[in-house]
Amino acid sequence: MKRASNFTVGAVLAAISLAVPAAAQNQGTQDNIAYGGSSGEFLLLGAGARGLALGGAYAALASDVSALYYNPAGLSLMERPGAMVSSYSYVAETQYFWGGAAFPFSGGARAIGVSLGSFGFGDQTVYTLEDPDGISGRTYSVRQTYVAGTYAQNFSDRFSAGISAKWITDKLGDVKAGGFAVDLGTNFHATIGQRAIRAAFTIQNLGPGLRHDGQALNQLVTRTPPLGTVNVPQEGAPARLRTSSWTLPVLFRVGVALDALTMSSSRVTVLGEFTQPNNTKPGAGLGLEWMGMNLGGSGFTVAARGSYTLNPDNNIDDVNLGTLATNESTGSFTSDGLAVGGGIAYARGRWDIGVDYAYKSLGPLGGTNNFSVSLGW
Repeated sequence: MKRASNFTVGAVLAAISLAVPAAAQNQGTQDNIAYGGSSGEFLLLGAGARGLALGGAYAALASDVSALYYNPAGLSLMERPGAMVSSYSYVAETQYFWGGAAFPFSGGARAIGVSLGSFGFGDQTVYTLEDPDGISGRTYSVRQTYVAGTYAQNFSDRFSAGISAKWITDKLGDVKAGGFAVDLGTNFHATIGQRAIRAAFTIQNLGPGLRHDGQALNQLVTRTPPLGTVNVPQEGAPARLRTSSWTLPVLFRVGVALDALTMSSSRVTVLGEFTQPNNTKPGAGLGLEWMGMNLGGSGFTVAARGSYTLNPDNNIDDVNLGTLATNESTGSFTSDGLAVGGGIAYARGRWDIGVDYAYKSLGPLGGTNNFSVSLGW
């Protein structure tokens, strides 16, 4: 127990030591944060309704199939194979889908898994200066996808680590890009008295940037005659524009989860996290989950969840949004970052099935809904 207590204090001090320099940097006269400077931001949309309801703080608690996304180290804590699919209704009628399957082996000491995430929309009318009404009938679509393979291993009864390798494709209209990235995760799990405590350190989307290419970059270029020469009309010469490389949305996360209350058939878990992305300001979050397990010996498990994620870059004091400039721009507590949800599961023998739901508020952009279904065997 002494080691667990020392680790907890160390984790808190580490999070503070990381947060203080970041905060001090933000207080300077120059803001070097790369707002809008990354591509493939669909990689941050999460996986499963349970994770969405608990925010990023779920990385420390994840020990089911959704660990494929939140923390690959948590995959090695699964007791049996499982699969999960989830559907996420995002803003502006876009849709995000995530699915995964995981398989522990070697007596539970190791686990492997595969996952897929896809975001986008299709058949949107093309409007141009020459065709402002879209009479031409031309359409475009956006489809961003990744496929990942994960390996996780328990190195002791308290520590596990995992890695995910993913291939990313980003199709925007008539241009597309492909790239490679990895996720790295660790999980420390111990007890303080009868209370389980878990800590997670993860890095997501670590890899080279994406450079888009495609037929939309084919252009006819007319060279300007040298200064002082006769301006003779010229025919356009075929050329291909070259795009810049855009970094992936790299995210470093420190999370802690503690079972604050444990009874024979229920528990209450408190979660917290600190995040440091490469394309926006540092953030933090708190989550709470109540779970009643095998209620009355019926095989049913129910859960209620909620979280609040602090997004400092969402303070829009310097932006005039007209009628949208309500208390969302005051910098005070708003619904932006609030998420709630719940779920129900039924287990019989070695089989179990679960259904979860989550609602997440995006402030002026409205709310989003996520449904997920999981199966274990």
